[in-house]
Formats: sequence, C-alpha cells, structure tokens
Amino acid sequence: MEKIIDLRSDTVTHPTPAMREAMARAEVGDDVYGEDPTVNRLEEMAAERMGKETGLFVASGTMGNLIAVLVHCQRGEEAIMGHLGHTFLFEAGGVSALGGVFVNTLPNQPDGSIALSDLENAIRGADIHQPISRLIILENTHNRCGGTVLDGEYTRRVGELAHRHGLKLHLDGARIFNAAAALHVPPSELSDAADSVTFCLSKGLCAPVGSVLCGSRDFIARARRVRKMLGGGMRQAGVLAAAGIVALEQMTARLEEDHRRARRLAEGLFQIPGLQPAFGMPQTNMVFVSLREEIAKTAKEVAEELSQRGIRVGVTASKTFRLVLHYWISDEDVEETIAAFRAVLS
Repeated sequence: MEKIIDLRSDTVTHPTPAMREAMARAEVGDDVYGEDPTVNRLEEMAAERMGKETGLFVASGTMGNLIAVLVHCQRGEEAIMGHLGHTFLFEAGGVSALGGVFVNTLPNQPDGSIALSDLENAIRGADIHQPISRLIILENTHNRCGGTVLDGEYTRRVGELAHRHGLKLHLDGARIFNAAAALHVPPSELSDAADSVTFCLSKGLCAPVGSVLCGSRDFIARARRVRKMLGGGMRQAGVLAAAGIVALEQMTARLEEDHRRARRLAEGLFQIPGLQPAFGMPQTNMVFVSLREEIAKTAKEVAEELSQRGIRVGVTASKTFRLVLHYWISDEDVEETIAAFRAVLS
C-alpha cells in the first residue's frame, strides 16, 4: 500500500495498538442505564482532568457543544461567540436549527480571544425587543485563528464577566490538552472558570470516536436527558470509552511532540519561495501557510499536486493551507512534506 502522509486534520488519526487492545477486552454494560463501568470510569477521569464534578461521554465535540447550549439556553435566548468559532462555522447551525437559540457573533482577535469590552457591550439588557443573553462560548485552542491558545487568566476574566451579568460560560475545549501542553499547565487551569467544557478524544488524542462534556452534577443530569433526546444514548459504549481512557492515560503527555514538529514544518515551509505564514509560527499542532500573490496556482491546485505525491493537506481559502500534526506524523514525514511543497512550487 502506498504511503500517505495525511496532514488534513488530527481527526484522521487511527487508534493506537494499546487502544485496540483495550477496546477488545473492555468491560461493558448498558450506558443509558448508567451501568457501563468503562464509560463511567472515562467520565470520572475526564471530570477530574477538567476540574469538574462529573462528565458525560458523547459521540462528538459538535454533540457536546450542542448539548451544552441546549442545557444553558431556552428557545429564543442568545449565545454569544466569536465570528470564527467552531460552533458558529462548522456545526451546521445546530444550536439555532435544533435549539432555537439566537447566535450573536463578535470579532475574534488574532489570538482567538474576544475583547472583554465587546463582550460587555454585547450582553443585552431588559429591553423586551431583544433576546435574553444567556451564554458565552470560547474556543481553546482556536482552530480558525491558527491553533492559538487562550490562557487561564483570560478565561477567568470572561467567566467573571459572564457570571456578573447572570450568564454562563461554555468552553469548546476540543483541543484543550494541546493548549495545556503549550502553556505547561494542567487543563483544569484553563477550564476552571467555565460552567461547562467539552473536549475531543478523537483528534490529537487518537481515540476513534468521542468527546466528553464536563460540568456540575446538576448540569450533567440535564445534559444526559438532552443527549438521549438527540439519539446519543450509545448502550455498550465501553468499547469506545476504553480507547478514550488510553487517550487520557497515554496520549496527553506527548502532545508537545506534535507542537515541535509543527514548528519544524513551519520553519521549512516559510523558507520556500512562494510561501508565507498565514498566522506566524504555530503555537500548537496547526500550521497555516499561504501562497504568495506571485504564485498563479490556487491552494486547491497545489493540494492536488501534493496528493499525487502522497501528501494530503487541508485548504482553508483560495491561497491558504492548513496542515495539522498528530501522532501518526513522524520527523521524516515532516521533511518529506517540506520537500514536496518545494518541488511543486519550483
């Protein structure tokens, strides 16, 4: 089989051998009844990592974010989020289509944050002509801002602002372990101020399926009902949760390897004539690079030529690529990718 270097996303990761073994021997029960011991253990481990009371295993980060919004907001109420946020751009409008929740988008700053003054000004008052503001959503790491990191102090300030006005704070922490690795802090430091947080097991942590939504016991009790409403009761899900346990035990501590390789990939690509940084040097495992204006080809055309050489990359705009490092990308793969870009653009 021809070797493929797949840098389109860290969602393309396959489970590790240790995960496959754990899945094969997982003890299971009916999770809808709360009787799957492997799921229960994963939820406990996840909650401990996030500094929350308990957790809920869900099929995806999108489902986790949707459940959180449906618990925090009633129909006709408002969730405030960044204009480049994943929940706004890439979750099929679910919070509005399924929850009737109004979305108010504010400009994301280059680092993925939302200015505190913008948040303060966006919160609605008592005017009956306006929807009621109920929720603020942050994303960490921030995908469309280049895999950037929000630190714990900023999140705490947003949490204080939200709570001062009677709002809740949800953290889309799909790659929060990457943020924690970049900042050299425990993930709970980044999620402490949030009323709820979701993180993905199936991206850089390599599990085949799943995310965990964490919060208070009361919040998760309501979230469990919404998960059932959405068809997310997965019965003997311990087979999947077993891989998530391995992810938390073995994969979170190695993410800096991906970050190191991302920096090396960026250094190599940025030295190629015809390429330039889209967001500067990567903070985590994502490299965004753009074609210079003098290059007549589009990013899609270059990506097709790279694919013929066994290199798969993401295209995010007419002249921009996203390359995401993960467990299955080696140092040699990074050098091959740099060489392939150089050859295609020569």
